Amino acid sequence: MLNLVKTAGWTRRDCIAGLVSCVAAGVASATSPRKLLVLGDSLSAEYGLARGTGWVALLEARLAKEKIMATVVNASISGDTTSGGRSRLAALLAQHKPTHIVVELGGNDALRGLPLRSTQDNLVAIVRAAKAAGAKAMVVGMQVPPNYGAAYTRDFAALFSQVAKAEQAALVPFLLAGIADDADPVRWFQPDRIHPVAAAHPRILDTVWPTLKAWLTAAA
Repeated sequence: MLNLVKTAGWTRRDCIAGLVSCVAAGVASATSPRKLLVLGDSLSAEYGLARGTGWVALLEARLAKEKIMATVVNASISGDTTSGGRSRLAALLAQHKPTHIVVELGGNDALRGLPLRSTQDNLVAIVRAAKAAGAKAMVVGMQVPPNYGAAYTRDFAALFSQVAKAEQAALVPFLLAGIADDADPVRWFQPDRIHPVAAAHPRILDTVWPTLKAWLTAAA
């Protein structure tokens, strides 16, 4: 059993000082500024919306309201795939040095009929690159309509949680929960039936927020 009075040359004063340092480090970690990089597609890039009305812009306002010290960098590009996000991530990591990365990609992979294995491999590579750079990662899931076929629909939805679990990343299972599965989903979408209208984005933020807040404010 450890002798707190004197062990391996440590005195009681040394032990107390060490404990105080650990507590102080934990407090500093919980309150230190974060830099949040959103690596997404059109759903995060305000496609068809007035600037400042998308969920990422609303997130910035909520962080300020909640007094959570975090800078948000929206690196989302309309039409981007997991392959595209993977290819441009290294430059983004070098430029912005984020502490946290939200990965909102995969929908365009499905629209293009890309292999599920490719999508999953790309997401794994993105999360691993983020962790290697010292950043925490969050995977944001997507779902596709049942007309894609039961097996594809099921497997596509599942791959996001599989990646998050395997790589110990945070997870939001479905970005458009409460919108795409609403009793009257048409009212939440632009005429293309793909991109949400501005009124839907506060709902999107409410879906992401509980997980994101806990993930962002957790001590390292």
